Formats: sequence, C-alpha cells, structure tokens
Amino acid sequence: MSDFAQQVGWQIQAAGNILQITSSVAKVLAVRQAKQPWGDRLVIQLDNPTTWQVDQTSQEFTLTLDAQTEPTLLETFKPNLSDQVSSLQMEPAGNQTRLRLGLPLSFRPRIWSLPNPNRLIVDIRPATFVDRNILWAKGLRWRGQTVSLGANQFPVIWLEINPRQVGVHFAPILPHSDTVAGISPLAQTARLAEAVAAINGGFFNRNNQLPLGAIRRASRWLSGPILNRGAIAWNDAGNLFFDRLTLQETLVTPTGQRLPLTHLNSGYIQAGIARYTPDWGSNYTPLSNNEILVTVQNNRVSNQQINATAGSNTFPIPTDGYLLVLRSNKSVATALTVGTLLRLESITNPPEFSQYPQIIAGGPLLVKNRQIVLDTEAEKFSKAFAIEQASRSAIGQTSEGNLLLVAVHNRLDGTGVTLPETAQLMQQLGAINALNLDGGSSTTLYLGGQILDRPARSTARVNNGIGIFIQPRPE
Repeated sequence: MSDFAQQVGWQIQAAGNILQITSSVAKVLAVRQAKQPWGDRLVIQLDNPTTWQVDQTSQEFTLTLDAQTEPTLLETFKPNLSDQVSSLQMEPAGNQTRLRLGLPLSFRPRIWSLPNPNRLIVDIRPATFVDRNILWAKGLRWRGQTVSLGANQFPVIWLEINPRQVGVHFAPILPHSDTVAGISPLAQTARLAEAVAAINGGFFNRNNQLPLGAIRRASRWLSGPILNRGAIAWNDAGNLFFDRLTLQETLVTPTGQRLPLTHLNSGYIQAGIARYTPDWGSNYTPLSNNEILVTVQNNRVSNQQINATAGSNTFPIPTDGYLLVLRSNKSVATALTVGTLLRLESITNPPEFSQYPQIIAGGPLLVKNRQIVLDTEAEKFSKAFAIEQASRSAIGQTSEGNLLLVAVHNRLDGTGVTLPETAQLMQQLGAINALNLDGGSSTTLYLGGQILDRPARSTARVNNGIGIFIQPRPE
C-alpha cells in the first residue's frame, strides 16, 4: 500500500487510530458502455488511480469516484438502457463524479481496476459467487464456498471466529440501548454497537417490533425464552453451550401459594402471568385486552389496575421491582393484593444455561454433539416451516471451539434451503453443535461496514443480532 501511495502521489499520515489519506484529484477521461453475453460493462478511463465508494438502496446503485468530469464529457455521454440497466446517470459533485444505475434487485455489480491506462471496470450482472478464505483479523476469518449435498450445490458464506483469541468477544446487539422494542437494518445496529461483524439473531414480531425468544446480555434477561426453543449460550472465556431452553419462574406468597409465571420480558402472548423488568424498558404497553397490571416494588405489591384495550396506555416498570401482567387469569388477582410480600424463584432447564451471561435463542436446534437433532414439533414450529425453501441464518461450533456465523440463500438452481438441508450444511462446515436463527428476509451477515451475503438494498430490518467485537472492548 505504501509503495502504491508513493507511486500515485498520495499523502498518508496516522492520527491516533485514524489513517488519513490525501490524494490528488483525478479526472475522468472517457466512459464507455458495452454489451456482454452475461450483462453490461462500463469502462471508466482515468488519468490517475483514484478511490471510489459504492452505495446501494432499494432503487439504485451509486458509484462515487474521487475524480472530476469535464462538462463536455457529461453532455456527450449517452447511456444505453436495457433490461439490466433501467437508468444510468453521470453527475458532477465537486471534486467527485457519481454514476447512478437503476438495476434489478438480484444484481450486484462487480467493480475492479486496470492500469496502463488507468481504468475502473463495472460489470453489471446477476450476483455471482466467489470462493473466499480471508484472515480478516486475528481470530476472525471470512469464508465463502460452494457446498455439495448430493446433487445440490449451495453457495455458503460464513465467518469463523476464535472466541479464545485475545481481544475477540461477542454479545447480543439491539437497535436501542433503553428498550428491547424496535427494528433496524443489522448494519446500522452493528455500527452503533461498534461491532466489526454481526449476524441477525432470533425471531421477533414485525408488527409490534418485539422479540420472540431469549436474549440474555451480561446476565440480564432482556427477553425470556419461549416454547422450549433452541438457544446458544456463551461466556467471556469463549465457552459455548447449545440446547433447547426453558425458564421457569414462580412467585411464592406468604401463605405458601405458588404462582407459576408464563414468560419473562416477552412479546409472546399467552394466558397466565407474565413478568416485565426494567431490562424490557422503562414502560410497558399492554399487548392484549383486559390485562390486570400488578406493580411490585422491593418484593411487595404496591399497585393493581386493569387496562381494557391493548396498546391504549403505557405503564411504568419500577426500577426497584417489576410489573406482573395477568392475561385471562383474573382469579389469581386476589392473591396479589396491595401489600402482599412475594418471593421469586427462577430456574433454567437445562440448568447449565444459568451459568452463562450471554444467550440468544432461535430455533430449531440443528446439531447437538455431532448428531442432527432437528425436531420442529418439540420447539412448536410447523412442519411446513421445516420443509420451506428459504434463506437461512445459522450459528455453530466446531470441534476446535470456533464459532461459525453462516448465511445461505439458495442452491445453484435458485431455490431456497430447507431446515434439514441447513443442518446438513452445518455439519459439512464442521459444526458439532448448531442452531437455526431467524431467516428469510432477515438473513444478514455483516463484516467491516458491508453486507456479505446479499445486496445491502435487499436487507430487512431486524430486532436483534449477535455482534463480534475486537479490542478495545466497549463498556
């Protein structure tokens, strides 16, 4: 890099943890467009090498060059439109030039350069797969490979992380720091969390933007588990644990009456008693009609009230306690009158989960101790969900203890991936334990500011993810 910078006249200076690069302004000398058997090609001729940046939205692909373009060239440039290129504009922006292209969603232009003369090549074609094995940072490797299952071939992209590498750790990430509600593109959530890499996490309700499954961070349940679904747990030493997870909480009254709770900090609605703590947020908005809300402070009931209509009000969650929500369970309200002292018991099943400060649930569990253990019925998924061909995200553990973050969208004939195939693919990648995560439009794999597995403009907003961090570790 230093030799190249000296050759083209760039000035490079380190300022703390920022590398400042000052380059001379290049000029665009010509732009040519040519039809190819696989699509279209743009050739941009420059007087000097220059830097460039790509931005993609749902509507267009934008290439920004650090190069000036003469007005006469802009006036004479006549783009050829086609089925692949619905629009093409070249416009000046100070010392920069922008090319805006309207492309099909499935297209990901490939951009590369040639010297003597200096040219930037933009190949416009359907997304193509490139095998990769790149050590991106110590303890973090970027992989891409076509994996065969019988007669089918699947382009798979994944990150392999050594959680024992000094300076590498991972944690659940969410769009907001003060509430579990909300959705955002994974890339945005990762950047706000200062994660260098990330994968989308567990399921959520897209309407109310609330999580549907376990999220535990720093030993605090931001969202509790549901339906005995598969989860991954880990600690700062890099130890991982995979299994199906349940959490059983019970309230005990002074008379010895035991009141089982259905869920903790959950967007999943079920008749019974649910509990909401400050980790859910500062307020709770009723999720169903005719809920009875019981405020508990310092282990004692301090208030009881009824809310008739879902979403009609918000109720504060006490910082020194929690809020109990009674759904279709009016009879138990008599045991929770103001002044009642309560004792809370809480256990996980399996009990090993309680030893881990970080947990993310998805489901179904795919592989356990090298064996495929896929059982959609045990985790309350439909049989149709198991055989649906869709994009899939998964997380796994190798025999060396490394973490695998995996994204696969289809087989080479274009159809998606079933859950049995996902389990087999994880085994092929070396996973001895593996868990399915939320998939479909949620499937997103992020590294160093870019989306690896799909056009950024096609990514959906998600509620949570798993972020990979490299020192310095954020507080």
